[in-house]
Amino acid sequence: MSDTASDSFHGHAHFASPPPGVVLRHDWTLPEVRALYDLPLLELIHKAQTVHRSVFQDNKVQLCSLLSIKTGGCPEDCGYCPQAARYHKDTGVPAEKLMSVESVLSAASQARSAGATRFCMGAAWREVKDGPQFDSVLEMVRGVRSLGMEACATLGMLSESQARRLREAGLSAYNHNLDTSAEHYGDIISTRTYQDRLDTLSRVRNAGISVCSGGIIGLGESIDDRCKLLLTLANQELHPESVPINALVAVKGTPLQEQKPVETVEMVRTIATARLLMPMSMVRLSAGRMQMSEEAQLLCMLAGANSLFFGEKLLTTGNPEYTQDMAMLEKAGIRPLEPGSSR
Repeated sequence: MSDTASDSFHGHAHFASPPPGVVLRHDWTLPEVRALYDLPLLELIHKAQTVHRSVFQDNKVQLCSLLSIKTGGCPEDCGYCPQAARYHKDTGVPAEKLMSVESVLSAASQARSAGATRFCMGAAWREVKDGPQFDSVLEMVRGVRSLGMEACATLGMLSESQARRLREAGLSAYNHNLDTSAEHYGDIISTRTYQDRLDTLSRVRNAGISVCSGGIIGLGESIDDRCKLLLTLANQELHPESVPINALVAVKGTPLQEQKPVETVEMVRTIATARLLMPMSMVRLSAGRMQMSEEAQLLCMLAGANSLFFGEKLLTTGNPEYTQDMAMLEKAGIRPLEPGSSR
């Protein structure tokens, strides 16, 4: 892939201009988004694949590795998350200390050897606090970048000065998902507002860091909620460079433990709609892959997903084995992006 659709290391550099026939819009309406989502499935996939091919001319998929650098003990009450301190007696996820810089960089080096070009570090914090722990995270970011990989972090809410310090350390991208629509949000989380999330995204963008923001489907939301989430992302002044689409992994002990698994067709519709609304973004097939067959995952790629999270765990939920992933991609003739290269 040429750099025209570069998942830029520099937020404001953002995307080059789209190829002919591909229009970047920031004024979508709910009826328009819903009309796309509701298209006959094969037509929707065809539209998404057509746009996908005109932007990303090859079959390559970016492999991303995600490490939980600080697990459990989070004060938030996100209904899907086993890392919330208030559910820990039922989920069995204990609060752990922040990992050492050495351990994190050793994991990053292993991920790079396995083909990851982006290394994501997640900490179960409500917000970043200045001090020795944040200084360690900055050191981790510098270390990951020195390995020639993109460095991504998800650490909760950020202040402007913290976003700036992360940028100075070389952070490529910051993940902060909107999770769901503004209307459904209060049913899932009460410890911070939707506006808090939007404010963090704007601080990340203003610092010149690439934005990674998506959501989770299967939280008991309506189809309109799903479409509103995508609309909120697509109507930002700049589209997120990276849009992870997660299927809820219902974890025993969390308030959402009884939710039914997301059907493949719903995941495919969501990914295809995201691809049509945000044609130049990397759409990442994230949590929930363990519950999906190879055919379901390949259908998601056909619908516009061009990035996978791989490794045994996605924070605290299982993920398909690395060798299984490589075998699936090889069978399908899909090549991973080379380590050290970036879209």
